[in-house]
Formats: sequence, structure tokens, C-alpha cells
Amino acid sequence: MNDVSAADDAPESDEEVEPTRIAFLGMGVMGAPMARHLARAGNSVTVYNRTAAKALAWVALNGHGASPTPAEAAEDADVVMMCVGNDDDVREVVLGNHGVLTTMRSGATLVDHTTASAGLAREISEECAGRGIGFVDAPVSGGQAGAENGQLTVMCGCDDEAVFERVAPLMAAFAKSCVRLGDAGAGQLTKMVNQICVAGVVQGLAEGVNFAQRAGLDVDQVVDVIGKGAAQSWQMDNRARTMAEGQFDFGFAVDWMRKDLGIVLDEASRNGARLPITALVDQLYAQVQQRGGERWDTSSLIDLLTNP
Repeated sequence: MNDVSAADDAPESDEEVEPTRIAFLGMGVMGAPMARHLARAGNSVTVYNRTAAKALAWVALNGHGASPTPAEAAEDADVVMMCVGNDDDVREVVLGNHGVLTTMRSGATLVDHTTASAGLAREISEECAGRGIGFVDAPVSGGQAGAENGQLTVMCGCDDEAVFERVAPLMAAFAKSCVRLGDAGAGQLTKMVNQICVAGVVQGLAEGVNFAQRAGLDVDQVVDVIGKGAAQSWQMDNRARTMAEGQFDFGFAVDWMRKDLGIVLDEASRNGARLPITALVDQLYAQVQQRGGERWDTSSLIDLLTNP
């Protein structure tokens, strides 16, 4: 006899499920495609951007609606998501005079995809809890390509497992992995670990590619060979060849990496972690900025070696 679940025995319902009402704040290179995936998944999405033209351009391409302030975007939302620039931007759109907490209803959830400080995540979580609002700090990794392709990794901190479980299926629209790593702030701390590891890998790859060039080797051939061994990394697979060609227009900018590494180094000064390589790479990125590479992508570290 076949085993039939209770769900199979339940009568079919003609009742339509209401779409989740989402406000998404921040229509940058990450936020715009993330919001697009949410809209395509059947959610009702209202967007906001400090530069209104970006929000209106998103609406022109994707439909749905835009609001002139964070507060108006969040007013009827079940979930508010944001991906803005830094701690100050987060404070403005959340806690400012026109911030989302002035209108969000009890029972709604705020999800912050910005890479920001763990201390700010804990502060906002506490503020939300006092209003009956859930909060998840949920920074992402995967860059612009990951956002466009719905393949981001989302690192989450949340004080309430049930709150995380409610919003995780929504984040699946743009994520290949979405994991709760602890209470509020844990997502941001995990993103810091990510950036520490990336910084060291990119500098090592830059040195390796430059060494291969100066040794007269074929970089493509070298990468094909060592990419099948212990040296393999995402950075090698995706940036070694463009590094060798001096192409630095592939997403995540040096300015943003320095912002992230500043957050990392500030946290390390509090928890006592020693980060000699991270501190060195941060200063190397400062040199890239000084030569006009603020908007180059992070693989541009090699320019300091090829054009000393």
C-alpha cells in the first residue's frame, strides 16, 4: 500500500495566497538585481533609493512601485530589506526622521543586507525588538555577478530563529546559500571573516600572476594547471586572466573593500585579533586609491606590482 501524506488528502483550495509585501531600499549594483529577483518570485515590491532616478529606472524595467522616502516604502510592508552603503546610511534609512522604524508595523521584519558593523546590527536589533519588529543582519557575498545571477551567499545574524525562518525563503530568490550563524551581529562578523580571507587571497593571486609574467610563463596555461590543485580559488577562476590583462572593471570597487576592511580592523581592535596581512592589504588598497583606482575592482592590487 502506498504511503499518502496528509497533505495529499487535504481538499484543494481556490483561495489565492497574498503576495508578500516587500520594501527594498538601495538600488545599487547589488540591491537592484536582488529586488528584481524578489519581484520575479511573485512578491509585491516597493523600492526606494536616495537618488530617486535609480528607483524610477528600476520600476520602468520591472514594474511595481517606488516611494520617495524609506518611511513611505515601509509603511505597508511585511518585510523591509535594504542594501545601502555604510553604517551612516543604515542609520539614516532606519533611525532617521524619515526612517523605516517610523512606519513599520509590529510583526514585520527588517533585513539588512548592507556590510556594516556588528555593533550597529545589535543596536538596531534591540531597537526593533522594543517595537515588536523582527531583525536580521544579512550581509552578502558573491559580488555583482552573484546578485545578477541569484547566486549570493547570505550570512545571517538574528536573535529569534522563528524570525529568520520566516524570511529565509524570500532570500532564496537571490541566494544559493542562506545560513543563520548566531544572534544579531553574527552575520556581520562572518562577513568580516569573509573579507579577511578574500584580502589575503587576492594579494597572493596578484603576486603569483605577476611572478608568472616576469618569469616568462603563459599565465593562462599556468592558471589551467594550478587551478586544478591546492591553489584553486574563486578569485583565481574569475580574476587571474583579467588581472594579467590589466582589466579592473568587474564589480566590487576598491573604495568599498577599504570600507569593509576598516570595519574589520575596528572590530579586531576590540576583540584582540591580530590581522597583519589584512592591515597590509588595506594599505595596499590605499595606494591603489592614490593612483586613481578608487572604482577599480579589488583585483587591481596587481597594478602596484606591474606598474610600481
